[in-house]
Amino acid sequence: MSPWLAGLVVLVALAIGAPVSAAVPQVAAYYDGGMPVADIPAADLNAIIYSLGELTSGNVCDPPGAAQLQDLRALRGLRRLHPGLQLLVSIGGWDTAPQYSDIALTAASRAKFARSCVRLFIRQQRVNGIDLDWEFPVRGGLIPSRPQDRADATALVRELREQLDALGRRTHQHYLLTVATPAGTWQEGGAYSVDDSYDLAALVPYVSWLNVMTYDMNTIFSPYSGFNTPMEPDFRDPTPEPQRARDNLTGAVRYYEAHGVPADKIMLGMAFYGRGFTGVSARYEGRYSRFTGIMAETPWKTIESRMLTDPHWVRYWSATAEAPWLYDARRHAFFTYDDPQSLALKGAFVRRAHLRGAMIWVLGEDDARNSLLHGLLSGLRPRAFR
Repeated sequence: MSPWLAGLVVLVALAIGAPVSAAVPQVAAYYDGGMPVADIPAADLNAIIYSLGELTSGNVCDPPGAAQLQDLRALRGLRRLHPGLQLLVSIGGWDTAPQYSDIALTAASRAKFARSCVRLFIRQQRVNGIDLDWEFPVRGGLIPSRPQDRADATALVRELREQLDALGRRTHQHYLLTVATPAGTWQEGGAYSVDDSYDLAALVPYVSWLNVMTYDMNTIFSPYSGFNTPMEPDFRDPTPEPQRARDNLTGAVRYYEAHGVPADKIMLGMAFYGRGFTGVSARYEGRYSRFTGIMAETPWKTIESRMLTDPHWVRYWSATAEAPWLYDARRHAFFTYDDPQSLALKGAFVRRAHLRGAMIWVLGEDDARNSLLHGLLSGLRPRAFR
């Protein structure tokens, strides 16, 4: 299929809300204002998800502030320059999320919330869809939760879908609805399962796709240092089962598909940042070790310009994770990240697995040459990218 014809297929499929052919995997990228809108490589993207963070008071969507309005205006301008580019707004986040447990609790509260979001963002700001980022129903996150959140989350997604469809019938448009869902099995409170929070199969009829957060597989909540986005499990990793089998991209996709999510509803998350662990053992060059502290999330552009030029950080490559890591023997520090090579392999995996595509967190953390994006695309769309 020629790049021109592939692009036409994408435009038609997105316009009618149909599944996109695995021959033309998609790229959806979160944008949080970390770079000028004019610098966004929109020609290489199918969807931009504007991550507004906390947007609610009184359990409804608040109007965007002045800075957000400016961003949305610029993003609409970018969309005009790139026909077929979809623009969504994301409501929620890790520590800035609305009180979703209260929002989703009753039919009246769900309808009120959905009505406000549709009015403010779909109708007034003319975006193409909404991304729901609830981290997490029932357990695993920092915001208050209830045992009934799992069923209520499905009900909230259904209410949003129904209101979007009702508006779409009047405007003769199809509006997107996506949900950011976890993959890592270590969250606040210890060992965790996605099934604790979400009935994945029940979400499928209502969502355009799921933005599966296949990063943060090893964090401060993990018992050992490990890779942020490993491709496969490693027998040397002492993490107990089933966590070890699931905390990798291959295991996450198998888990989602086994729980009723078809491949064409999975956008596989790609991290444009890295993270580190301190106080690690020299065994395995810092991998799979108890640790005493963590390093802040670090964007790729900083990793490339500062860490890879520091002779104390020695680069290694993992054949199982299919990703690099850095070890500093002087600091007893292990650092895990993705580079163009590992993202090309992840892109190829998305294509082989016939997934809908790849999701990026977050625009603005790549270097000025868009090296990570180009690496991802070289694996994701090898013919079109040549």
